[in-house]
Amino acid sequence: MSDTENTRLSRRTVALAGAFGALAATTQAFAAECPPDKRGLDLIPAGTSVPKGVVDKVIGSIDLADEKVKLAGYKLRMRHFTIQPGGEVPWHSHADRPALIYILQGRITEFTSTCAVPVVHEGGSLAVENHNVSHWWRNTGKETVLLVSFDLFHDLDNPHMM
Repeated sequence: MSDTENTRLSRRTVALAGAFGALAATTQAFAAECPPDKRGLDLIPAGTSVPKGVVDKVIGSIDLADEKVKLAGYKLRMRHFTIQPGGEVPWHSHADRPALIYILQGRITEFTSTCAVPVVHEGGSLAVENHNVSHWWRNTGKETVLLVSFDLFHDLDNPHMM
């Protein structure tokens, strides 16, 4: 390899390392948490039941019946949500549908059955939704909220179950 090619390769390597470092620094997934003294089960009643100001777009899915795990009737699904100011994601359960929600942009408030007080999620944070969680979300800010959701999905009658 010539000196010129080595220099180009070194510059690309440095640029790529810098890009990955910047990405890692900006995407630290810290989950907002319920204060320890406010945690429990079934702490709040069901909230809103109708979506408002929400666009839910399925980006893709994998049929898990065809994968090594052989989960017939289940899909690993990725969705993108846009939630306008004042928008609400209705009350829903994760009893049999675990999910990870990454907040790309904005600030959104979660009203969850496992916390006696609202939990505020900021852009760059991660919400973990397990079998204990039933909840709803509200965008109380002035900025549109963007989320990416990954879940195990199996309700074939409702392709966009929240």
